[in-house]
Amino acid sequence: MARNRRLILSSPSRVWDLLSDGRRYGEWVSGTQQVTAADPHWPDVGARLRVRVGLGPLTLDDVCVVRICEPQRRLELEAKADPFGAARIAMNLIPWGESTLFLLDWHPLRGPGIRMHGLPVDYLVSIRNGMMLTKLARIAVREHRGSAGGALQSTRSG
Repeated sequence: MARNRRLILSSPSRVWDLLSDGRRYGEWVSGTQQVTAADPHWPDVGARLRVRVGLGPLTLDDVCVVRICEPQRRLELEAKADPFGAARIAMNLIPWGESTLFLLDWHPLRGPGIRMHGLPVDYLVSIRNGMMLTKLARIAVREHRGSAGGALQSTRSG
């Protein structure tokens, strides 16, 4: 299992806003080239997100299915990328003062990933997921500052 954690200097509700907008996954999920479809009821349990992932011309279509959803607290996905199998992606948001402690666990469920599971694969996945959390944190902080600046500005002019 690959585990990552990141303190995001933004509230859990703002981070959740990013997670609950399936169309925005391409902005922060490393390797995503395009979100091809997002169920309108994303991230309700059973909702699907279809994405094209890859590097350069090497791509494959992936489907993420929501398995557990506790708004503003927890989101668990099953990512299916045939012929490579499937993985469980668990995201937990823990309030930490005004910020969010974001925990991410990745674990292979089916396919070759189970046989290759271990230190080398987990290490590579951990690096990828770390980059992903850095992107997520930057977006959340940028949007937090943008909305805080707007609120501060309107307070000053009022």
